[in-house]
Amino acid sequence: MASKSVLLEVREITLAIELIELGARLQLLEAETSLSRDRLVKLYKELKGVSPPKGMLPFSTDWFMTWQPNFHSSLFYNIYRFMAGHGGCRAIESIVKSYRLYLEHVQLHDDEPVLSLTRAWTLVRFFDSGMLQISACRRCGGHFVAHAHDPQHGFVCGLCQPPSRAGKTKKAAQTRAERQIAVAGVPAEVPQVTDARAHEARCPAPTLDTLVTAEV
Repeated sequence: MASKSVLLEVREITLAIELIELGARLQLLEAETSLSRDRLVKLYKELKGVSPPKGMLPFSTDWFMTWQPNFHSSLFYNIYRFMAGHGGCRAIESIVKSYRLYLEHVQLHDDEPVLSLTRAWTLVRFFDSGMLQISACRRCGGHFVAHAHDPQHGFVCGLCQPPSRAGKTKKAAQTRAERQIAVAGVPAEVPQVTDARAHEARCPAPTLDTLVTAEV
């Protein structure tokens, strides 16, 4: 029994290390491991060199409905649904594996991750509590995060019908300026990112559709 308990502790520490490296908040660590708060804080300091951030976790579903967070959240959750149904592992392990795949997908398209691990974990909890649902877009057929009990008929996703201000952020303006400098022959200091986010975001849409054609 003592040996089993040591092995269990090793697994818990290994999981905590993986979660911390992916950016997990302390509340997530406390919820998903059996390690004490003091040990988690000490482990966090050893890995990050600083104390864990304080403050409450995101508690509103509205953030997941905004334009860019919505399709990033939808991408992650569709991966998670597949992993949870076919991965044969615990929920937190499915979340970690799905989040790593999400990061790989974002990097593949030269984009930046919008969804943090803590947000991804909170998203799964919102679905488990019945606060969110998946709605199918009638234009592209992709499955997207939506408020629970929202009408399913006639749903159009933010990729097929982006808002008028999509991509018109300070960061996008800075990117346009950097691209103009690069075109003039002066190399930009940061990687080039397209400013028309609505058009860029359409590229992963078939991937979303592919991920969710088989219902879990």
